[in-house]
Amino acid sequence: MALKQQRKQEIISEYQTHETDTGSADVQVAMLTERINQLSTHLKSNKQDYSSQRGLLKMIGRRKRLLAYIQRQSQERYKTLIHRLGIRG
Repeated sequence: MALKQQRKQEIISEYQTHETDTGSADVQVAMLTERINQLSTHLKSNKQDYSSQRGLLKMIGRRKRLLAYIQRQSQERYKTLIHRLGIRG
């Protein structure tokens, strides 16, 4: 249930910090958020898919660590990112 290449390019172009940026923390968080949302909808209809549930929890943990890193680097960048993604209230 990976992201399609076209959707990946859209996310990268939307969240990149400069022209050749493909792997900054902002882009990684945006990609993880997209996959988390997809997997959450999958798990709503497949409640006993425990391996996907474990993968979801791992992705949430990775996103949490990346967001903590961004917050340590720049509080303003962190706030704008979570606002754009619609996470954490």
